[in-house]
This record gives sequence, structure tokens and C-alpha cells, in this order.
Amino acid sequence: MSNNLSCVLYGPNDIRMENRSIPRPGKNEVQIKIHSVGICGSDVHYWQHGRIGDFVLTSPMVLGHESSGTVSAVGEGVSHLKAGDRVAIEPGVPCRHCEFCKSGRYNLCLDVVFCATPPVDGTLCRYYVHAADFCYKLPDHVSFEEGALLEPLSVGVHACRRAGVTIGKRVLICGAGPIGLVSLLTAKAMGAAEVCITDVDGKRLDFAQQLGANHTVHVQSRETLPVSEQVQAAFGCRPDISIECSGAEASIQLAILTTKSGGTVVLVGMGPAEVKLPIINAAVREVDIRGIFRYANCYPIALDMIASGQVQARSLITNNFTLEESVKAFETARNGEGIKVMIYCGQ
Repeated sequence: MSNNLSCVLYGPNDIRMENRSIPRPGKNEVQIKIHSVGICGSDVHYWQHGRIGDFVLTSPMVLGHESSGTVSAVGEGVSHLKAGDRVAIEPGVPCRHCEFCKSGRYNLCLDVVFCATPPVDGTLCRYYVHAADFCYKLPDHVSFEEGALLEPLSVGVHACRRAGVTIGKRVLICGAGPIGLVSLLTAKAMGAAEVCITDVDGKRLDFAQQLGANHTVHVQSRETLPVSEQVQAAFGCRPDISIECSGAEASIQLAILTTKSGGTVVLVGMGPAEVKLPIINAAVREVDIRGIFRYANCYPIALDMIASGQVQARSLITNNFTLEESVKAFETARNGEGIKVMIYCGQ
């Protein structure tokens, strides 16, 4: 049966809409009628360049990994879900058997299968099949759009957990893009006393203030020290934690130089493979530098934050398109128009 309209990437700047066969669920899998898919910066990067680091597009690939939908069929062995259940899809399925999986850090599994990471197809289509245990049932009052937003929100949850955000902490967030904003929402939900966010785009800072940022700093210079002084003036001290979400070299330097001695810097943004860092400054002040890769065991927390009303993630959605309008949606995301672009895949 070939009634599965899909957004397929063939190469750099070459997206094609084509009908594919509807997949059937295998053992421990569910078939999902996709409803909402958010566009991530990685989707746009694959579209523009055909690769991210070592992940290179070598054959046509369906895009999309921030997704939710309705279970339309269940495979053998699935007992916790049934047809008609509304679910959010955690896009990375690990091997479940390696050292990392068994220790709970399955995001580091070397054999993880991740939606829309070559050569694995993503979810920007009418129907998709996924491992049932990586699908999370949505409460009735949580929308499909919010279900799709669990993916970027889980990045914010993982970043804040790695950083040790707790009640009373002062947190600097570098970069007010979608990941910076979900990190802001998460830090506030986890009890941060004050959050300051930086960006080169004044409109994004205005949006961040609406979401609850206590302070904003408009970066208008590549000189790190003056910006650091602005951040410290806003807090009245140095932040306990800095979460870097841009990947820009100057911004990583800012995070390290500004964080208080004994504090923590978490690197979330992906920029150049190599950057120049004030590493001695960090070393002699015992500033811990931590990385994150995707997330692990964060979807349930992200869902609870939305379901409880602690996080109003839906406000991040600024642009809406149908599946047939996918190319236009990607152009909107590439041009930086709005914050989160959402595509609706139903007929």
C-alpha cells in the first residue's frame, strides 16, 4: 500500500515529496499515524549540507525526528499500547545490551538507531514504525504539538541535569535559539533562582524574556570580556552554571570565563570541530566542563513538566505548515523566521 507521503532528502538542497509504502509493525513495534513534526536545526543542516560531521547522507532519507502521532497498529508482544493511543516518539533506539545501555546512559550506545540520522529514515511522513518502548502515551490534555516538543525539551532536561541545576542556582544560557529557550524553561522549572540568556538577536531575547528570563544580554561584540562583565552586572555576581547552546567559539569562551570558580559549564551547541578555549582559566578555577549528547531517560520528565503545567512549551511554536508544504517549512526554518516550525502530517 503506497499512500505514505514522505519528505525525502536526496542531497544538499534537494527535498522531494514522494509516496512510499506504509510500513507494518514487527515484533515489539507500533505503527504510528504521524500528526506533528517539529523542524530541528539538524534537519536544516542535513538539507543544506547533506551531512553533519561523520553522519553523511549516501542514499535518500526521510527527514524529521521531533514527532507525535496516533498508534494505528501494534506488533506482536506490545501490551502497553493499543490502536488509538496518542504518543510522543523518542527517536533514538539503542541496542539495550551494551555497557552504556545497561548503565542507563543509552544515548552513548554505539549502535543507537536515530530517526533522520543517515542511513535511518525519519518521521516526516504519514505513517511510521517505531519501537513500542520508546513511545510515550500522552495524557488527554497534552496536545500532539506538545508531544512533538518533548524531543527538544528533553535536550534541555539532559543539559540541566548534567549541569546540576537545582533550587537557588544562578544560570547563564548562551544562545536564545530553540535549545537555549527549552533550557531556560527547564532551568526555571528545576528551581533556578535567576536565569540570564545571551544572543546576537534582540527579538529572540525579547521572546526569552516573555518565557521567564530574569536577565538578557544582547551580544553586539566579539570581545568576550565586556559581555562577561554585562552578565556579571546583571546577576550581581558570577553564575553558578553556564549552559552553552550556540556552539560559537566566542560564546563557549564567554561561558567558561564568566562561570564562578567551582561552577559548571555544559556544552550543548554544536559548532566547529575544534575551538580555542581558555582552558587554564577553567583549570585553575576548577570550572567543570561537561558535554551532552542528545539525552537519556529524559522523556518521562519532559512529559511530566508539560502535563503538570510547569512548562508552557507550546508558546515556542511560531510557524505551522502541512506536510505538502514541507519545502516552504524548511525555508522558513533556514531563514530564522520565528522559533519553532511545526509540520502537520495528517490528510
